[in-house]
Parts: sequence; structure tokens; C-alpha cells
Amino acid sequence: MVESSVFDRITEDRIVPVVIPGEPGQMEGLIEALFRGGLGTIEITLRSETAIDAISAATKQNNMIVGAGTVLSIEQAENAVGARAKFLVSPGFDPAVVGWARRNEVPITPGIATVSEAMRAISSGLHFVKLFPAEQLGGAKTVQAIGAVLPELKIMPTGGVTLKNLTDYLSVPTVGAVGGTWIAPADDIANGHFAKITERAKAAVALSLSR
Repeated sequence: MVESSVFDRITEDRIVPVVIPGEPGQMEGLIEALFRGGLGTIEITLRSETAIDAISAATKQNNMIVGAGTVLSIEQAENAVGARAKFLVSPGFDPAVVGWARRNEVPITPGIATVSEAMRAISSGLHFVKLFPAEQLGGAKTVQAIGAVLPELKIMPTGGVTLKNLTDYLSVPTVGAVGGTWIAPADDIANGHFAKITERAKAAVALSLSR
């Protein structure tokens, strides 16, 4: 099943770089940098006019699992999947977008901020959600509290996650992965500082392996 294989890969990596794309031509260097750092998944956010082209370019590189983030509408979901995105991520729970993804068998990770939203995700047949914005919602303690009552749900905290608090999140049993922009900041991508991105990826992977 496509959904299982995608989420298995995400939980295996445990770290999902969240990227605000610049020029599609920068994707080759970025993907290679992430691979050298030990990461095989990426979330490219739909926050720029070049995002769809960047997703398309990224999917041509190696064996990277490329997802689309900040998906706010069915139209965006359709465009992202048309560009060969393998999974979708939303900042919140939109029934229309979730319904479209379920009907079309596209893996989706909607954002949640409360237990009620988490239960709604489960009722919709989902088992992998994003807690956003994680740090502002209470950080790892909030993730742990939600996981205590909904242990069948895997959570991907995103928003305020950095190398400094990474292990706090990864220590929570129900955390399937974490997402963050710190590994591949837009400025480093734009300026071709791919060695820095590789080093950050390696540091994150080293911490994830210690948990």
C-alpha cells in the first residue's frame, strides 16, 4: 500500500526537512546534500510561485520521497500530486482536502492542535498527523499528553523544532518523525551552501539514532 510505504519511510528517517523553495534548479544540489546527510524525505512547502516546479524537479533526483507542504486546497493538492509529490502535509485539518486525499489514495498528514482534532483525524481513517505549531502549543509535553490518550496515532511535531530540542520530541513514543526548517534554510539553498545543509542533516540523524 502506497500510504504505508510512504509513512514507513518517514518514520524510518525520523527527520523531515521542511523547505521553502527558491529556483527549481537549486533542487539537485539540495537533494544531494540531504542524501549525503543521511535523509531520504523532504517536504517542499507551497509558499512560493516556484513550489510546484521545485517539487517536480526534486522528484527527478535519486530516490528522495518528496512531499508537498502547506496544502490549503484541493486545487493545490491536485497540482502537487500532478508534479509527482508522494505525500501531502497541511497546517490544519481541512475536511475537503483530507477527503480528496483519501478518495485518491494519496498519503496526507493534516495539522492538529487539539485532542479533538486528533480524534477527528482518527475518525477519518488517518494514523499520522502533524502537531503545529508544536513549540507554541507546549512542545514535547503536549505531544506526550496527546499520545497518552491516543497511542495509536503517530505525530510529527513541526514548528519551532530545532537541534536543541530535537531529542525532547524524539523521546516521545508516539512521535513518528519531526519536521523543521532549520536543516535547509531558504538562504542556504539560494546561496548554494549545501555543505552546511549536509552537516545539519548529519547532526540531526546522529541525534535521532541515539533515541
